[in-house]
Amino acid sequence: MSLRRHEEIADSLTRDILLGRYRCGERLPSERDLASRFDANRGAAREAMKKLEQLGLATIAPGGARVAPLHEASLDVIGHMMALGDVPDPDLVDQVMEVMASLVTVAAENAVRRSSDSALAAIRAKVKPLMQPAADRTAHAEARLELVTAIMEASGNLICRLIARALLVQFRPRMIPLEQHVVVDQQAHRDLARRLDAALAERDVAAVRETFRAMSAVNRESAQRAFAALGLNGSRGLHAAVEVNAS
Repeated sequence: MSLRRHEEIADSLTRDILLGRYRCGERLPSERDLASRFDANRGAAREAMKKLEQLGLATIAPGGARVAPLHEASLDVIGHMMALGDVPDPDLVDQVMEVMASLVTVAAENAVRRSSDSALAAIRAKVKPLMQPAADRTAHAEARLELVTAIMEASGNLICRLIARALLVQFRPRMIPLEQHVVVDQQAHRDLARRLDAALAERDVAAVRETFRAMSAVNRESAQRAFAALGLNGSRGLHAAVEVNAS
């Protein structure tokens, strides 16, 4: 089996909670009920509940486990939320991209203020490929990721890097089904890359900030067009789950 029994139970309950089938504060099935439902022993059911508690989706107390408010969950729940459908929820994707852009912008501002001339030159070297036509979509995406990685490393902000990595590790694999529908506006990226290079050369923090905001807008618009190509323009799934599991 690809999943051990306690993982199967935990994944099923996680999905039910995220889809709003259990409301915030509602009691979850007992270990005995779960063991019967999944043809497992109570030890597996107990381990599954511990996994939900680690995700922040449930609180365990004498008398049983109850659903916790979704906003109190750990960052690790994002990957589960993105896996609810064949493609991720458009609203969730846009929220992740918005937060990622904010983190990168903060990191870029720090890098401009803190970096030595040689370190800043290394970042500018990562901008150069984006100023040229890319061979294909994959090469362009990798060039963008290398730039972001260089900026994060130069920022000196460990917390920013940890949060960004936690988001990216969960985000990238779930976006694979959407990638073939994404049309990257390379001309817009080339223009913005030139602006970014000039801003980095001048150590112009305000210009760096505005350029990354513009890059974020281009990337988010590309994702929205890809969802539209699939007939998806946002859904109530994410919002319904948040409302059902609100405190």
